[in-house]
Amino acid sequence: MTDYIYQLDAYDYELPADRIAQFPETERDQSKLLILESNTNESKHGHFADITQYLRKGDLLVVNATKVFPARLLGRKESGGKVELFLLHFPHQLPAENTRQTWQDATALALVKSSKRPQIGSILFFSDNLQARVDTFTEEGKVEVTLQYRLGEHASLEELLQSQGQVPLPPYISRPEGSLAEDIDRYQTRYARETGSVAAPTAGLHFSDDLLAEIRALGVEVAQVVLHVGYGTFAPVRTEDIRKHRIHREWIEISEETATLINRKKAAASRIWAVGTTTVRTLEFAAQKTGVVQAMAGECDLFIYPGFSFQVIDNLITNFHLPKSSLLFLVSALAGRERILAAYQEAIEQNYRFFSYGDAMAIITEG
Repeated sequence: MTDYIYQLDAYDYELPADRIAQFPETERDQSKLLILESNTNESKHGHFADITQYLRKGDLLVVNATKVFPARLLGRKESGGKVELFLLHFPHQLPAENTRQTWQDATALALVKSSKRPQIGSILFFSDNLQARVDTFTEEGKVEVTLQYRLGEHASLEELLQSQGQVPLPPYISRPEGSLAEDIDRYQTRYARETGSVAAPTAGLHFSDDLLAEIRALGVEVAQVVLHVGYGTFAPVRTEDIRKHRIHREWIEISEETATLINRKKAAASRIWAVGTTTVRTLEFAAQKTGVVQAMAGECDLFIYPGFSFQVIDNLITNFHLPKSSLLFLVSALAGRERILAAYQEAIEQNYRFFSYGDAMAIITEG
């Protein structure tokens, strides 16, 4: 019989619907913060700005500098029917004469939602300067499309999508009329720089410019890696034995400079703080072969669940994750399943807000 710790039901918990945050706190760093010191079973409560009380000179804070792009496109089919195209990655632009009025092409894998599935070869219209040709459907139900676009007054395809697309909020955040102007700013970290995610690395949403400046003033260095968050982050786990779950692949980048800094800090016994589960996966994946972080650019498919041996990170800043999710497995691997579920229950009792726009938790294994 499978050990209970590997059973999917072992990661379930009851969450009242009204605890799912629909909007962010007014100020980024004023969300609630639950401090879980995993070596002592103690938990403390405060606000996110209090994280400075737990950081100290010499620590290294590693963040994911990916940037979310407007992956949801709302338009119409040739028949006039409504259609939604959800791009699963930033489109691959094909070589073309680069003039503002010339039609250009970019290919992408996407999800399509409409009353009837569009036919192969048909055109989906989003604006006078943006449309998509349906090329083929995959066995998984995804669609390969060729975006056809003219830049017009826009400087780049990214800027064009910013004007036409919707912020790709998770399905548990309700926006019946589409994303709001507020979401454009708040569903993006203040240090986002590399475009490519369809979901925000949400632990980073709590950091304001002032708080980051205060952290640096403490003598804490801040390093950046990149993991482009894919739609698979929302994919439900369907295997009863969690070890049989197939984790999605996501693109990561770690510079030589960042890898050297992290390894130098580890050698000096400094504490490595990861901001978000995406940062954890990036760093641990890059250290899998040699035990030290390697500079790299490529796909990451590291699946972390209880029993995993962490080689890089000491402490983790994260949000509260969905029941039965791979992200809940990851934090359980770091702090222990029972301890995490007890902390989640405590957070519910203390009126914490959950998921992407919700409150935060800091897991401290190295005090």
